[in-house]
Amino acid sequence: MVETVELFRSKKNITKFQILVEIMEHQPVVRQREIADTIGVTPQAVSEYTKELLQEHMIHSDGRVRYHITKKGVEWVLENATNIKKYARFILEDIITHVTTWPALARTALIKGQKVALYMENGLLYAKPIEPDYKGTTGTIVTDASELDDVGVTNIKGMLKLEPVEIVICKIPRIERGGSKTVDLEELKKLILTKKYIAAIGVEALTALRKINVTPDAFFGTKESIIEAAYHGVSSLVVATDEEVPALLRRIEQEKFTYNLVEITK
Repeated sequence: MVETVELFRSKKNITKFQILVEIMEHQPVVRQREIADTIGVTPQAVSEYTKELLQEHMIHSDGRVRYHITKKGVEWVLENATNIKKYARFILEDIITHVTTWPALARTALIKGQKVALYMENGLLYAKPIEPDYKGTTGTIVTDASELDDVGVTNIKGMLKLEPVEIVICKIPRIERGGSKTVDLEELKKLILTKKYIAAIGVEALTALRKINVTPDAFFGTKESIIEAAYHGVSSLVVATDEEVPALLRRIEQEKFTYNLVEITK
């Protein structure tokens, strides 16, 4: 179980968090009354909190209604937003599972009401009969199911174990510097074999994969795709043009996943 987000322990900090988010969204012209109406506090309260945020160097002002969030403020918001997201994910994926029905794939034929063992494989949830001395995650089947049928599972107990995740980023040059023509295709083939989920960012990256007869699992929305895969215990390999790599690394670091950056040029 994850602990409650530290931010939630202080109503004052929650309000500061909301004010900073409003400033980030509307800077530089930010009216305290509008913030007050949005987050449901008095304008006087917003004024007092704003003074504290200025003193704490979370924001700075160059006029009566002109505010900018500082680097320190952005980092504080980002840290708390990340913790909130993890807490929400814990609630949705671990707490709610005890009171709702979730889909799984039946590894063998199963009978309604049967208690089953649950496990993750390639990012998918599977159910199978419980073997003697099994101590992992369990649930109860809500309908009969044949092998590899989708089946509802309820009354889930225990935490699903996921494999350690690593994201490999293969950086390649943009077209101005040679694009896919500069890629060491033999090295790319070797790296592809190490990961089950393959993604690409940039036409140059897509072309490099096509040259070795690989169709990526993700091309559009790749950043969020590999994050979602990682949360399901699936490691991935991303081929990305060099200008896209910094933003990709920031997204991975936000979620605190392990990654390895490699260059595969000739």
